[in-house]
Amino acid sequence: MLFYAFKTLSPASSPKPSSLLFSDLMLPVLSPMPSSHLHLLSPSSPKPLFRSFSSLRTPSQASTSVNNYNHLIQMLCKRGNLKQALDLLPHEPSPTQRTYEALILACVQRNSPGSAAVVHRHLSDDGFDQDPFISTKLVGMYSHFNALDDARKVFDKTSQKTIFLWNALLRALAVGDEGEEALLLFRDMVLVGIELDSCSYSFALKACVALRSCEVSAFERVREIHGHVLRHGFNSRVHVATTLVDCYAKLGCVSYARRLFDRMLARNVVSWSAMIACYAKSNNPFEALKLFEEMMVLEPDIEPNSVTMVSVLQACAGLAALGQGKIVHAYVLRRRLDSILSVVNALITMYVKCGTLVSARRVFDGMNGRRDVVSWNSMISGYGIHGFGTEAIQLYQEMLHDGIAPSTLTFLSILGACSHVKFVQQGKTLFESMIKEHGITPRAEHYACMVDLLGRAGQLDEAIKIIEEMRIEPGPTVWGSLLGACRIHGHVELAERACSHLFELEPMNAGNYVLLADIYAGAKMWEQMINVKKLLETRGLQKVPGCSWIEVNRKMHSFASVDFMDTHTEELHALLVQIVREMKGKGYIPNTDVVLYDLDQDEKEQILLGHSEKLAVAFGLINCRRGEVIRITKNLRLCEDCHSVTKFISKFARREILVRDVNRFHHFRDGVCSCSDYW
Repeated sequence: MLFYAFKTLSPASSPKPSSLLFSDLMLPVLSPMPSSHLHLLSPSSPKPLFRSFSSLRTPSQASTSVNNYNHLIQMLCKRGNLKQALDLLPHEPSPTQRTYEALILACVQRNSPGSAAVVHRHLSDDGFDQDPFISTKLVGMYSHFNALDDARKVFDKTSQKTIFLWNALLRALAVGDEGEEALLLFRDMVLVGIELDSCSYSFALKACVALRSCEVSAFERVREIHGHVLRHGFNSRVHVATTLVDCYAKLGCVSYARRLFDRMLARNVVSWSAMIACYAKSNNPFEALKLFEEMMVLEPDIEPNSVTMVSVLQACAGLAALGQGKIVHAYVLRRRLDSILSVVNALITMYVKCGTLVSARRVFDGMNGRRDVVSWNSMISGYGIHGFGTEAIQLYQEMLHDGIAPSTLTFLSILGACSHVKFVQQGKTLFESMIKEHGITPRAEHYACMVDLLGRAGQLDEAIKIIEEMRIEPGPTVWGSLLGACRIHGHVELAERACSHLFELEPMNAGNYVLLADIYAGAKMWEQMINVKKLLETRGLQKVPGCSWIEVNRKMHSFASVDFMDTHTEELHALLVQIVREMKGKGYIPNTDVVLYDLDQDEKEQILLGHSEKLAVAFGLINCRRGEVIRITKNLRLCEDCHSVTKFISKFARREILVRDVNRFHHFRDGVCSCSDYW
């Protein structure tokens, strides 16, 4: 797929900074002010602007004013001086609606729940607690602080409830992860005859995604509201249709989302971004980039925003499409979207997953103090999956030194880094520090990392002990990590124990059955292997086919594992046959143990030649320029035979080959892999 060239945009002219005129400061000065407040008019200077008010207004003139400090309080709020504004509030006998609106907004912007309580008390004393406009603002404020009980109290106390107030509480409950309560409120709106608008439907749909209970699935709730939307003619509203696309996407209903997207009469950048994100997050990066191309061609007036570019970068990362990722980076710079933190973090992840740590670190170092915990996590994870455990731990220490508190994802990244390089003791120490030093309760994923760390290192008894001492119920990630370790070390008994749980927790996950069959095959337990394969067939499950991608000249090419060659792969097959013949003369022995068929040796070797990563490597040898790194992505774990073949090719063809499998990167050079054969 050729990545469509981006339209060039002239750099947006930055707006002129607003200036505060002297006349603006003169306007609110209509009555004597206590001398202690004179400095408030000029927060940037310690000196008061005026020595005395007597020369400006006489007391008799001031007494005719009805807006003593309202304008000044609003001005201070706009400039971020919330404390000074609150100091002036008791001196204003008649605060206006606009003044309280400014104070509420300032409380949100300054993230100050304490100040919010003061403002609420003042407006209640002044009788504004029955103003539906102010009540709506209060509900929004309490939603920001996640104080849903306070938001509900404001709503209940307000006698005149407008659609805006209903929507404000509906939104507060939806974004506050109270999906059930939000949908009950939406039902009440319908029952009392509230005339719903686009926002009502959008918030109700978002509440469906936030559902906690499973009595009625979130999908069925979305379908119900979708029907309500159609009956009341809101399906033509771009905002509602876009939210529907987004909801179906988040629920994994990609076909529903695309069908609805295609039927939209009008689309905006949010609509396109929602659909692109749907593909990017559902492991359909090809479709994400294809749709982005369509947007650029079909909608020239729609300019991609930061949300769009984050999804596009995620798609490039998913395919390890470095060439296309660089084009996107250039576009981000032209549009000046590199000032947005989420975009920069996505750039780091893209370069990491495309195998260029140097470029990722360059972006990271250029953030100039704007790094958040996501930035650090991305870089730590990058070092980990590339096999640089020491650098990952060093960066983690730098993050702590910079005063950034680690998150749950930080520990997933650093524990994963330890697992890839067999840093068992360091991993144990970090795991213990989660609770003791940082007050983070380990989740199932963290226990899975520890099981993986110990299991890969062959310490299976300790891995089992970790599981048995867990404070929470072991989930599929934990038992899956144990099963993966059993495959590496050929431990049949523990594998059967892990699968007894996995078959119950994930009865439709074919990968677990395949892994157990592999373990039985490795132990020459053919009858048990056949029984597992029959169980797969009985349940109608199929092994996920191996698939590999390679980018050549900014075009993506994909290869699926095949048992027998066809005309499409004849040239690649011929090259592989020649390479294998030469490698056998230099000591290569095909590892046919990975072929779970009752076939003779030659037939098994033919199947090995059809593995997707071998086909991708052969394609790269034919089409990549001399000296160019061959970059390949695979959807499954790299098999032992492909690993051996790629090491040979890197040495005798004198090519650098980078393979990213489902777990980590393998950098092959001169017959050596960066994983040191530990993966």
